[in-house]
This record gives sequence, C-alpha cells and structure tokens, in this order.
Amino acid sequence: MGKPDTATFDRLRGLIAIDDPDARSTRPVLEAFTGEEMTTIPVGTADDVQAAFERARAAQVEWAKLWPRDRAKILIDFAALVLKNRDALADMAQAETGKARAYAQEEVLDVAMTARHYAKTGPRLLAASKVKGMLPLATDARVRYQPKGVVGVISPWNYPMTLAASDGVAALMAGNAVVLKPDSQTPYCALAVVELLYQAGLPKDLFAVVPGPGSVVGQEILAQADYLMFTGSSETGAQLAEQAGRRLIGFSAELGGKNPMIITKTADIDNAVEGAVRACFSNSGQLCISIERIYVEKPIADEFSAKFAQRVSAMKVGKSYDFSTEMGSLASADQVDTAERHVEDAKSKGAVVLAGGHRRPELGPFFFEPTVLSGVADGMESFAGETFGPVVAIYPVDSVDEAITEANNTEYGLNASVFAGSSEEGRKIAAELRAGTVNLNEGYAAAWGSTAAPMGGMGKSGVGRRHGAEGLLKYTEPQTIAEQRVIGLGGIKGVPQGLFLRTVPAFVKSLKFLPGR
Repeated sequence: MGKPDTATFDRLRGLIAIDDPDARSTRPVLEAFTGEEMTTIPVGTADDVQAAFERARAAQVEWAKLWPRDRAKILIDFAALVLKNRDALADMAQAETGKARAYAQEEVLDVAMTARHYAKTGPRLLAASKVKGMLPLATDARVRYQPKGVVGVISPWNYPMTLAASDGVAALMAGNAVVLKPDSQTPYCALAVVELLYQAGLPKDLFAVVPGPGSVVGQEILAQADYLMFTGSSETGAQLAEQAGRRLIGFSAELGGKNPMIITKTADIDNAVEGAVRACFSNSGQLCISIERIYVEKPIADEFSAKFAQRVSAMKVGKSYDFSTEMGSLASADQVDTAERHVEDAKSKGAVVLAGGHRRPELGPFFFEPTVLSGVADGMESFAGETFGPVVAIYPVDSVDEAITEANNTEYGLNASVFAGSSEEGRKIAAELRAGTVNLNEGYAAAWGSTAAPMGGMGKSGVGRRHGAEGLLKYTEPQTIAEQRVIGLGGIKGVPQGLFLRTVPAFVKSLKFLPGR
C-alpha cells in the first residue's frame, strides 16, 4: 500500500488516446494528501478527440456484431481483474483524491459489482422480445435494441473510477464504443481501470481516454458523441443538456444535491448517529449523495445532537494508505475554500459549530475537519447551496410532517435518508420524499449498492438513471420489427375492398374480448 510509483504512471500514460503525447503540453497531477506533484498528464486537443472517435466508430461496428453474452464475458473477466488488483487501484484512488482507505476500497468494489451486474443481466435485457402485434396471429411484432454508436462520458474527480468505468461498462455491454474525458485532477484513476478492461480482452479503440479541459476536450466529445453521460454540477449539466438538445442526441446526468436525512423520535439514536457519520463524511463529504441536512424530531434532538457532535469530534482524520483513518483529505484547495467559506458565513450570521469547523494544515494542505452546525437558516450560503464537503447542519423539527416539508424544500432531489423506529414508518416517509433514492437506516450505500435498481435524481439533481435496466437501455435505440401475415390493411384476397373495409370496425371492436386486449 502506498502512493503509486513512477513506473505505474509511465505505463498508464501510454494508454492515453493521443498519438503523440510527448508533443502535447502537460499539467501536474497532485497527491491530494500532500499537495505535491506526483506526475504530469498530457493535455488533449479537439483533434485528439476527433481521432479517437474515428477509431471508436470503426471498432464499434464489429463490437456490435458480437452476441451480448460474448461481450459479457469480457466484463466478467474485467470484474475479476479489478478484484485481483484492488489494492493497487485503492492506492491510486487515495493518491489522486485523498479519500480514506475504506472509501477507496468501496469505490473499487463498486466497479467490480457494476461490471458483474451488467454482464449477468445485459444479455437478457438486450434480447429481442415478442410483443402483441396489430392483429392477433396475423401480425408478429418484436422489439430489439440497437446500440447508440459511440457514447461520450465526462466523469468527475470525486469518484473517478466508478463514475468513469461503471458508466462505460454499461455502454459497452449495450454494444457501444466509449470516449471518456476524465477530470484533470484524477486522470490516472480512470486509466488504471481502463487498463484492466484492455487486459480482459476489450479492443483498445473501443474505450478511448482523452484527458484535457472541458472547454476543449469536453466540448469536442459533445460535438462528436451519439449519446452523452455526464456527472458534475447542475449548472454545467444544464449547459450540456441544452447543447445536446440542439444536436438531438440523448443525454443523461447525475448532478448536484442538498440531501436530507430525517430522524424520527422512534429511531434508535445510537444507530442513527453511526449512520449519519457515514452518510455525511464518507469521501470527506465529497459525494453527490452524501447528507448535508439532518431533520430530527425535537423529543430526541438534543440527545442526538450531543452524541453526534461527540462522535464526529472523535473521528480520526489523517493521511494514510491503510484503514487506520476514518476520514481523509479533501481533493483540492477549492474544496477546502468552499467548506471554510460556508462555515465562516454561517457562524457570522448566528449559526453554532457543534464539532469541527477548521482547516487542518498540519495534516496536509487540503484537510478540513468534519463539521456539525446548528442554527443554520435561510440567507446563509450553506442553507440551500451544496457545500460538497464535510459540513452538515442539524435542524430540530416539531413533527415528521414538518421534516418532510423541509426535506422537499429544495430544487434538488438526488438522495435522502430516513431513520425510523420501524420499516413501515420509514417507508411511509420515503414515499413522500422527492428524491431519486431513499435509504432507510442507512445514508446512501443501500440504494447505491443495489445495482439492479435505478439511481438518479429529480429536479436539478439529474436526468435519466444509472444502474438497473434503465442504466443499460438508455444506451440503446429500441427497434420494432413487425411482420404481417395472411391478412392486413390491404384486405383479404378474393374479398371486395369495400366489403372488407366495412367489416374492419366490427373486427377491431371484437378484439376487446380477446385476453390481454
């Protein structure tokens, strides 16, 4: 375990879809724990993207001809390689993002689980299916799924393996090629998992990685792609959706969130405290589905707040390539600045810090304490704006109804969490929340890890879904093939046309008596 060595970066650099990377300008890639330069990454150009798409289109034609079960075999082998190389992958995830080892491992395991899920379910979901035709017996109607072509993926820095590879493997399973732009902070995480796809037997041109700025590489991917998958901010997502709409290509996105947790007076307080620690501070709070608002019924609010603040204050924060710390670094100076600004703004306007609230420069340049606030109100930056860092606010409420109203009082709708005394009570609350996923007695992992279920947001939190059948079939074009036999709208041989047309309404009316009509 430890920071990847120079040889690893050199090997992965050779996988970039740039013909002459030495001729490109470079930008530094930092170790998040220390802020020191680990290596550099070539900066791609629009020409590099165009060349990658040309190769991808040629490769995709042959890939689409394979039976889905043959494509699935590569994904199964890929998942096995991910598990075999999990320690090296976790090292890379920690080095580029600064996350604690537990959450680096969580990310690596998610890549393997998602690949296996689509390998197992993909052949069935993509199989042609027979549906009811226009005329019973006389019409044979079937639906099959054709791949979109070449899918563009623009992935973020916070989960740079799973949000690159997991979206990519679904597109591959559906018969597409992929051109990926990883975030410039974390390019080697993407390259590390894509290397294992190649080792599993995937032709290199089918999954091209072109690093570079969004204004150049991202825009050219959008200009070339047959479908775009984006994970990032709601503002950027809205701009890309508008551009995709002008091109009339499909678009899917997981965007921002201001995710709520509701804790009822019947909940197990100690269980809720531990669940909230994971929900709020996993990946140092830099998770689209992490919790930033906690609504607690007043009869238990004081006890929960005291226990939660005590537990958060005792969290072990630090830089370690093992499991000895609970929370690691943030990923960049910008993330630390945002967290600090939100906390200082809240304090200046009357909020109280129950735990944390400070930078920890003695640990490293991007460390910020896990922070719990109370008294956060409208007009403070952290009230409605996404911090995307280790900062959460507690709000005592008079009733569950008030908690639901406040939880839904947002433009976002990505994830929510409910801790209640019974499953029945939790499910009733969940049904009233406007969020794409709701976790009961858990913050995020139950829904995220259920790869057979769709995951995505409502409102400003996203468009479309990943995971589940929706996460695969969005990368396809449904095609209906209908065959007419014996009798059709042209009539029956030997029957006068006028007579035939007069009988059609009566025949259509009689169809209602047939089963399923």
